[in-house]
Amino acid sequence: MNIHEYQAKALFKTYGVAVPRGGVAFTPHEAEQVAKTLGGPVWVVKSQIHAGGRGAGRFQDDPDGKGGVRVVKSVEEVRENAAAMLGHTLVTRQTGAAGREVKRLYIEEGCDIRRELYLGMLIDRATSRITIMASTEGGMEIEEVAEAHPEKILKVSIDPATGIQAYHARRIAFGLGLDGKQVSAAVKFILATYRAFTDLDAAIIEINPLVVTGSGDVIALDAKVNFDDNALFRHAEIESLRDEAEEDPAEREASKHQLNYVKLDGSIGCMVNGAGLAMATMDIIKLYGGEPANFLDVGGGATKERVTAAFKLILADKKVEGILVNIFGGIMRCDIIAEGVVAAARDVAIGVPLVVRLEGTNVALGKQILRDSGLPILSADNLAEAAERIVNAVKEAR
Repeated sequence: MNIHEYQAKALFKTYGVAVPRGGVAFTPHEAEQVAKTLGGPVWVVKSQIHAGGRGAGRFQDDPDGKGGVRVVKSVEEVRENAAAMLGHTLVTRQTGAAGREVKRLYIEEGCDIRRELYLGMLIDRATSRITIMASTEGGMEIEEVAEAHPEKILKVSIDPATGIQAYHARRIAFGLGLDGKQVSAAVKFILATYRAFTDLDAAIIEINPLVVTGSGDVIALDAKVNFDDNALFRHAEIESLRDEAEEDPAEREASKHQLNYVKLDGSIGCMVNGAGLAMATMDIIKLYGGEPANFLDVGGGATKERVTAAFKLILADKKVEGILVNIFGGIMRCDIIAEGVVAAARDVAIGVPLVVRLEGTNVALGKQILRDSGLPILSADNLAEAAERIVNAVKEAR
């Protein structure tokens, strides 16, 4: 789950992570009032959408104009820029051409920036540890830094048996070229950020840029936080921060039915049980010349109702020209999948080819249910055959 920058900074403050003062605004008048409360002489007006690259982005109705983060020097400019941003669609590299409508702004006090750095924390799947990443190349996308200057990325892995220690933070501070007062400020900042990461069950914290001010303070000028959805039951206060308007409608609907769904750009819808099998299914579709339209894992204990919801979700995507159902029945029974497919197919008119591959528990019963349905369902005995059949069927139907 993602949250907005202003929400992330509010959480940071509770952990003692240094951030500039600011306030959220939903109207130009509110933006003006926040600016007056903060005092001048410089303010930053920031669009609040769930996407990076806001400063370099452009608004659809003013592609040659200013971006979604603007530095202004009067209260009047705060109001004017707020009016020019609210209700308008901001396009960044992460939003795609469709962009996102700006519905709220964060008005922040200006900052005496002397250096821009990068700091991030995430779970490294290779080590199963929290890894802190830092770089002197603040303001740049970390992927670009990794490609152009990998030597400028410092990584520190934290042993969960000991947790973070002061020497970990000092190593990062020295690696960033900090000295004097800056080192102690950075150590305090990093330790507080780590506490926030672990206490809140975060999946990613990214601060870009992390700035060093003229007075030697270390401050989070931006903040991106992503939470582990599986841990939200422990954090009702975090779940309440969800902005559903920023989420993909299909993915939001999927979450209501406990489905793991990610929309992709291809034309072959996939319904699979198990994340690993889903990845393999998408790979083999590509191997046979097709493109998957989604990642969809119905889980190991799905009910007929959940399978029906999954099937409807796939068919709701207008780009889908064919569907591949690939189920290996362990905990999940093949007859349950078959009943769900038949129920959904009867509720929603199928106008695209459908290939179903079943294997495992109650597979014979599942196949019998599909045969007895009278629906135009193509069956396959293995994954390679299933992928080949759906790709060919889609090509023939075009």
